Amino acid sequence: MRIAIDIDSTLYHYWDLFSLLARRRFGVTLPYEEQVTYDVSPLRQEQLAALVSETHRSEHILSATPYDGAVDTIRAWHEAGHFIHVTSHRAETAHEPTVAWLQRIGLPFDELYCSFDKISRCRQIQIDVLIDDSPENILRAQDEGIVPATIAHPWNRELCEEEAVICAADWHQLGERLAPLLAAGAVQARG
Repeated sequence: MRIAIDIDSTLYHYWDLFSLLARRRFGVTLPYEEQVTYDVSPLRQEQLAALVSETHRSEHILSATPYDGAVDTIRAWHEAGHFIHVTSHRAETAHEPTVAWLQRIGLPFDELYCSFDKISRCRQIQIDVLIDDSPENILRAQDEGIVPATIAHPWNRELCEEEAVICAADWHQLGERLAPLLAAGAVQARG
């Protein structure tokens, strides 16, 4: 199968860095558990854009620690023959540091795509499963016939309850929940 995997809040806990920088730069406190929508309303759009840009600077990308189980789960998928497409809403300038980070953490991938329209790319390369935290991307993937999966966060938990989304508390559980789908896809590909 062809699996697309987001980075921020999917491969690592992005919120800690984002909220730290929001407090430092703008004096805004953004408690994780209170972020129940994807809209970061205490910040103006230009502040939000500045923070996202700052979080995607090389030093921040390279210092990220992946979620427990993420690299091992993805490595097992890759070794089983699944195509791994890593995708992120990052500017093209973040591509090289992101490649360096993926290599440093030992995460195998077939393609990295830094862009602000990941669903179009997923459709273009015929992705079967998208793992992403964004409610918008989850719903768009679903509309395109791509199976959405996510690590549960306050801003996407409602989708986990209402939509046909494979949702998990962590990467170990996500691997377990995706196993039947990936096994069935592998059998279809061979058959």
